[in-house]
Amino acid sequence: MTARQYRADAEGGEEQNMNRFDCCLFDLDGTLTESAPGIVRSVEYALWKLGAAIPGEAELRDFVGPPLSASFARYCCLSPEEIGRAVEFFRERYAVTGIYENALYPGVKELLMACWERGVRLAVASSKPEEHVRTVLSYFDIAAYFDVICGSPIERERDGKVRFSDKEEIVRLALRSLEEKTGRPEVLSRAAMIGDRSFDMLGAAANGLFPVGVLYGYGSREELEEAGAEYIAEDAEALRRLILGEGPDAAGTEARI
Repeated sequence: MTARQYRADAEGGEEQNMNRFDCCLFDLDGTLTESAPGIVRSVEYALWKLGAAIPGEAELRDFVGPPLSASFARYCCLSPEEIGRAVEFFRERYAVTGIYENALYPGVKELLMACWERGVRLAVASSKPEEHVRTVLSYFDIAAYFDVICGSPIERERDGKVRFSDKEEIVRLALRSLEEKTGRPEVLSRAAMIGDRSFDMLGAAANGLFPVGVLYGYGSREELEEAGAEYIAEDAEALRRLILGEGPDAAGTEARI
C-alpha cells in the first residue's frame, strides 16, 4: 500500500486507526524550527536602532516564541509608541535576513511525513505573523504536510496589540479551520497541541486539547509542567511514537485524551 493510499484509507475509516491522536497542532519557533539566531539578531538590531538597552542573553532567547510586541514590553520596558517602532525595525532585518537564519530540528521532517502517511491531520498555530509562518514552512519544504496554517495578523503586531493570551485565539482559529476544511468534526475529539513554551500548553488547555511539550526548544521542563503539559518529548522521534501510538511513550496517555 502506498503512503497516499494509506492516508486515504485512514481518513475514510477503512484502515484500523491505531494513532494516539487524529489531529495535531504544532507551534513553529522552538518546536518545528530552531529560529533563535535570526530572531535574537533582529531584536538586537531593532533595539540598537531605537537606542534602547539590549537585554542579556537569557532574556533575548525568551523573545523566541511569544508575541514580539509583548516581549518588547516585558523585557525592555518600552512605551507603546516605542514598541511599534521596535517591531518595525525588527522587521527590517528579519524579513530579509533573520527569517532564513533558521533550521529544522533533527527528525522533524520525518515526523511530519510519518504523521501525514498515517492520516493524522496537521496544523500550525503560531504567534508569529502568518505571512512569515508560511515563508518559513515553504523555505523548508514542509508546508504541504499541513491542512491548516494559522498565525497572527501582522498588523496587530505592528500596532503592539498582540498579547500572550492571543495564542488561545490562534489555536481556536486553527481548530475551526480544520473542522471546516475536513468536514469531519470528529477528528478534533482526539487532538493535541505541541509546543515548547507555557503559552502553548495554556492554549491547549483553553481549547480542550492534550498538551504536549518539547524539551529541545526554548522552554524548560519546569515551565512546561507548571503550565500543565501532560507529556514532554525529548526529541522528534519521541513525538512520533506518541502521536502514532507506538512503544512505551504512548502508554498511559489514552485515558487522558
